[in-house]
Amino acid sequence: MSAGKVILVTGSNTGIGYELVHLLTTFSLPKAIRETAGTEALDVTDIGSVEAAAAKIEEEGRLDVLVNNAGSRNLSRHRRNGHPQSASEPNMASIRATFEPNFFSMIQTTAALIPVLRSSASPTAPSVILNVTTDMASNGMMAGPRGFHHNKIAYNTSKAAANSYTIALAHELKDAHVKVNCITPGRTTTKLNGFSSGRTPEQGAEMMVEWCLMDKDGKTGEAL
Repeated sequence: MSAGKVILVTGSNTGIGYELVHLLTTFSLPKAIRETAGTEALDVTDIGSVEAAAAKIEEEGRLDVLVNNAGSRNLSRHRRNGHPQSASEPNMASIRATFEPNFFSMIQTTAALIPVLRSSASPTAPSVILNVTTDMASNGMMAGPRGFHHNKIAYNTSKAAANSYTIALAHELKDAHVKVNCITPGRTTTKLNGFSSGRTPEQGAEMMVEWCLMDKDGKTGEAL
């Protein structure tokens, strides 16, 4: 689409990702922006699927925005099977299972798509990488009086690692006109948290739109 932005949102079959795609295609934005990419089947934990998607996108010649939304809190291990999550007695199976989609798969998906994001970027129209995180991944916040859910070892540490990667990547790609940030949509009622009470998926997605569509003056290396 020469006139609009080509956007890939992982984990967009439900929840915040689904609503973000909906907003990006129907939001009150310029017509060029409303013309976003169609959906593609992508399993971020399968390197073959990632490489196939990257090859197809590169063949089509353009990717303006990557939103790494796919992830897991591994609730089935934490709650239903009674596996504890403790810093002093860690459940290594739970930690590894959560790091796979939240950290390792996020990195392999991003790395596979960086070449086409670079080639699509320009000084006046930067490409964007936006990683979905959580306030529980903020070491500063969690160490202070507002910290909570310190027992969510697997999820919190996987997202803290993703935050660190985001900042490193932002510095590396700064001169390539690629903006890299991570954002927390806050407590949102989705499958990820067992549909516990919080803002709606649409409300969570709304705060992400401007970070997907930032211009040359947009920030990079932010963990919000």
